[in-house]
Amino acid sequence: MKIGTDGVLLGAWVNIPESCQSILDIGTGTGLLAMQMAQRSDAELIDALEIEDDAYEQAVENFEDSPWADRLFCYHASLQNFVEEIDDLYDLILCNPPYYTDTFKELDPKRALARHTDELNFQILLESTSKLLQSNGECAFVIPFKEEAGFIKTAENFQLNPIRITRVRGNHQSPLKRSLIQFSKQLKSGEINELTIEVERHQYTEDYKRLVKDFYLEM
Repeated sequence: MKIGTDGVLLGAWVNIPESCQSILDIGTGTGLLAMQMAQRSDAELIDALEIEDDAYEQAVENFEDSPWADRLFCYHASLQNFVEEIDDLYDLILCNPPYYTDTFKELDPKRALARHTDELNFQILLESTSKLLQSNGECAFVIPFKEEAGFIKTAENFQLNPIRITRVRGNHQSPLKRSLIQFSKQLKSGEINELTIEVERHQYTEDYKRLVKDFYLEM
């Protein structure tokens, strides 16, 4: 799996709660988000979950080769099975979820599995996240902007309240493309803002560079 902007953005953007000791990355792929959390926090337990065979093996290899190998662990399972079998609750849960509901099913099966809500729709994702989250925990996702309102409405059914939203556009002329949303089980005041990634092709805005600079060799 290639590393995309969405995952990097989510890992750089999310606010890590104070005294956060346990983190879960759902659908980790290469392990990017989990390793970003290891780099950014002192959490003792950072678990990742991956269903696709090759991606799971790659994540395990990346975890073992990282400076944080003693804090990272990857489970090879579906979210549905994980929820049934795990007893742990987490302080922070992250997911860059699948979101193409009806297109691109003719793609390579591994890419399709990573991109389709057939295996992990938003209702299953949010219900499972709520079950796995501590009562004072928080969770964060990156989704298409067009899905934002429905996603938030579904989340509220599982006592997940939006506390931060950043809407992302590629450049100043392009429409909004993504929404970064952080939820809490507690009722808190929220904030909404926007982020533009590029001034022009491969020339990044200062806001974007400031946000992701710790995760790129060159920026």
